[in-house]
Amino acid sequence: MDVIKKIYENPVKQSRMLLLVLLDILCVLASGYLALAIRFDLISQEIEPEFITSFLKYSPLQIITVLILYYVFHIYHSLWEYAGYRECMNIVWACLAATVIQCIGMHFLDMPVPRSYYLMANGILAIQTMAIRLGYRLLRLYAHKHMENKIDPAAAAARLKNIMIVGGGQACIMLIKEIRNSGFLNRRVCCIIDDDPMKKGRYIQNVQVVGDRSTICEMAEKYGIDQIIVAMPSVKRSEIKRILEICQQTGCELMTVPGLYQIIKGDVGVSNLRRVKIEDLLGREPAELDTESIIGYVTGKTIMVTGGGGSIGSELCRQLAAHPIKRLVIVDIYENNAYDIQQELKRKYPELDLQVRIASVRDEHRMNELFETFRPDIIYHAAAHKHVPLMEDSPNEAIKNNVGGTYTMVRLADRWNVQRFVLISTDKAVNPTNIMGATKRICEMIIQTYNRRSETEYVAVRFGNVLGSNGSVIPLFRRQIQEGGPVTVTHPDIIRYFMLISEAVALVLQAGAYAKGGEIFVLDMGEPVRIYDLAEKMIRLQGYRPGVEIEIEITGLRPGEKLYEELLMDEEGMQDTPNKLIHIGRPIELDEEQFFPRVEKLIEAAHEDGNNIREQVSELVDTYVWKKPADCDA
Repeated sequence: MDVIKKIYENPVKQSRMLLLVLLDILCVLASGYLALAIRFDLISQEIEPEFITSFLKYSPLQIITVLILYYVFHIYHSLWEYAGYRECMNIVWACLAATVIQCIGMHFLDMPVPRSYYLMANGILAIQTMAIRLGYRLLRLYAHKHMENKIDPAAAAARLKNIMIVGGGQACIMLIKEIRNSGFLNRRVCCIIDDDPMKKGRYIQNVQVVGDRSTICEMAEKYGIDQIIVAMPSVKRSEIKRILEICQQTGCELMTVPGLYQIIKGDVGVSNLRRVKIEDLLGREPAELDTESIIGYVTGKTIMVTGGGGSIGSELCRQLAAHPIKRLVIVDIYENNAYDIQQELKRKYPELDLQVRIASVRDEHRMNELFETFRPDIIYHAAAHKHVPLMEDSPNEAIKNNVGGTYTMVRLADRWNVQRFVLISTDKAVNPTNIMGATKRICEMIIQTYNRRSETEYVAVRFGNVLGSNGSVIPLFRRQIQEGGPVTVTHPDIIRYFMLISEAVALVLQAGAYAKGGEIFVLDMGEPVRIYDLAEKMIRLQGYRPGVEIEIEITGLRPGEKLYEELLMDEEGMQDTPNKLIHIGRPIELDEEQFFPRVEKLIEAAHEDGNNIREQVSELVDTYVWKKPADCDA
């Protein structure tokens, strides 16, 4: 009924449907008469009158039968500009069904016809139906060619975009069909690349498979390729990464198709293509999650997210809102970010009990008021100062916010009987060389130590850089490229671990489900990435040549910056979890009788803006290595 309603509401579809129905009625009548004529050698005088009478009497029933079967087999729903094997088979099956029904019907109604009549009539009907539909497709192709001939050849050549498709599967077929049939006159698929040796030299939709991935650069030059489309939605991302690295060497524009889910739905076309992103070049596979365990511990809970407007915090809120939680409380000091995530979640999850409050985790009185009001069951503590160079210039602020804020939240969680407290930490906490990393290490020590004196389960989740987060290198490089360069890299050999924000947050939720208290969960960040290589890839993705059109400038390591980051300290050891991307560092024993007074003394010193704050940090974190700059007084 919905289909009929949509057709009725669309005059163009209504007219098209009516025309097809009328043509099919004529085909039924013509096929019946032709079957009798052929049976009697095309001599109409020799056709027995009773056969003509049977044909005419049964024709109304046959028309109704055929129209119903055509509707059931989606003959009227198909887009015949894309008609192919499947649509033709639907017509064949519909006509076979009509043959059986006609044979039974005419037998019971005692309407005699020659035995060959049934197959001949419906066979002719199938041929006529296909001819009408495929004729429509040929007319469209002729119309497109006619339009091309009207375009100035020189102008058309200037606009023409030569395309190479990598991957000779179903996605490739769908793309070629749409490019040819949907009016994309400025695009031409010149060649296909596929690693299957059986496909080499053969044709897909009349386009030749010219070689495997090793020939991409050669064929791009041979055919003057402007754009490469990687159409391999079911292939592992690590494999896509290797192919994209080859494609980047051509200097062509790189595009990719949607995922496998969209292929199944049929949502693959020129309009669905997207530019290759730097995430594609990392080659990370999607994280496998035990969704049931996550749902099991968040269902019906009031969850508070501090720093909920930031990169990690906001993604935590998005993923939590998708689960059946009781209430989500977002706390952030920056109202613009808090407002943005509030409006987004209201739009997507109107039934969610969402509470957004502007507050600082440093303010114990204000936070205590929020705890008393909302009584959170689970806390994700993402609020922190994370920018390494800025914190090197303002170390006391790093202590106040990171250490002081965490210490306040930890004590309040204990006071208000919070079930679980999850600290978002960083790989920079391991053997830190900067004040930001050292403060996050103190935060880890706080939650591990406090876990032994509280009923609340305190855990930390440690991971490296996330793509696209505030202050990360990816947005910086993108902005520098847009401005024409140079792209600044601090050291040619500096390396970092990278992870997608959505993946990191999903693993944080999974780690929270595994928590028993006192653990430091370490996320598997995959292979480290050389930042210089990352800069080159990003420049090429934007269609420029590194070192020629966009320069890469080495600026030198910034204060507190490492050449490489570590995810686990030697003494922590490593334990596995059911998820291969999540590991557990063994808790380090601390003397809490001495530890907490020293933490409080450190926070007090930070509020007094003392100049020797780094030395006090090093007394708490013996792995903190700090080289005092000659021009630094703090």
